[in-house]
Amino acid sequence: MNYHWNWGIFLQQVQSGDETYLDWLISGLGWTVSVALAAWVIALVLGSLIGTLRTVPNRWLVLLATTHVELFRNVPLLVQLLLWFFVVPEFLPRDLSLWVKQDMPAKEFVTAVICLGLFTSARVAEQVRAGIQSLSRGQKMAGLAIGFTLPQTYRYVILPMAFRIIIPPLTSEFMNIIKNSSVAFAIGVLELTFQARQMQEDSEQGIETYLAVTLLYFIVAFAANRGMALIERRTRVPGYIGGAK
Repeated sequence: MNYHWNWGIFLQQVQSGDETYLDWLISGLGWTVSVALAAWVIALVLGSLIGTLRTVPNRWLVLLATTHVELFRNVPLLVQLLLWFFVVPEFLPRDLSLWVKQDMPAKEFVTAVICLGLFTSARVAEQVRAGIQSLSRGQKMAGLAIGFTLPQTYRYVILPMAFRIIIPPLTSEFMNIIKNSSVAFAIGVLELTFQARQMQEDSEQGIETYLAVTLLYFIVAFAANRGMALIERRTRVPGYIGGAK
């Protein structure tokens, strides 16, 4: 293998400025974490709402929630990202469209967060629905029997139990949103994958670059996994998945 290894490349200055290649990667890591965390807030809040609506007795709300899930779950993430960035602004009112395309602050970041959040919300909704449906009917009936309204029963009885049960699959979704944030490079977000491509082209040290990026993705995803595992241990319910019998 006639490859010239250079592990010191990360401390060398880039050819077009005073930064080092390590600075590029750290900056990219910061944008990756920012996109993932902001999108996760949208995914968790909206996904919880949509997943809950899929279990209510109102068929129109169920149909609306199901449409959301099927729409965002069955279109590839990259296609959705390009649609949000290039196509959606064209259907907005003229003044708003011009603002979005020309003057909107952090347009690429905002677009990536919204797209990734909506895409993941459909997956979170399915986890929430499955968690609610895994509970016995007795819990819902007990809540209604003591005088709770249906929304109160969901808030105080059903959802607290359901969320404890679905922490393991939510952990996978949290890790996925970190990894899926890499598609944001396609619209110019300076996240980790974008910086890696830029570094590889600028330094011609592709192996070192992508090994370092792989390690950084692993560290962030592993940290998210351990954090969610801690939450799972503290909230597990005896007799249910992950709980002591």
